[in-house]
Amino acid sequence: MSREVLNARRLLCPLPVIRTQDKVKQLKAGDQLEVICTDPGVMQDIPTWCRINGHKVLETRSDDYEYIIILEVGG
Repeated sequence: MSREVLNARRLLCPLPVIRTQDKVKQLKAGDQLEVICTDPGVMQDIPTWCRINGHKVLETRSDDYEYIIILEVGG
């Protein structure tokens, strides 16, 4: 299992989801991806994308105008 970080700061919808999707394609089942964004819409968009595509959201949080989502890649 590996853990990667994706910097999606200063990107507006739908780019954070597209970049997340592209990065997940490079990972294996069980790997974790931390996505750091500045667009508050990702707090709904990325979990919805995860649910549709079989990935698990482990954590969501916001901190100083940044929105962080940690997900586990599904099989």
